[in-house]
Amino acid sequence: MSKMKTRKSMAKRFKKTAKGRFKRKQAGNDHLRTKKRSLRRRRLRRNKLVSKTDEKRLRKLL
Repeated sequence: MSKMKTRKSMAKRFKKTAKGRFKRKQAGNDHLRTKKRSLRRRRLRRNKLVSKTDEKRLRKLL
């Protein structure tokens, strides 16, 4: 049986941490930034961890 191919679109969006969890960018920071307050924009810049329920699905794709 051949190896599974990595989904390249997913590989670009998620990075693996040292403990094996996945980091992702937060949604809502690409456009319409002028109406959002600066504190909210600053928080949106941070990375979030993927929830444990989605991690299992991500491991198959990556």
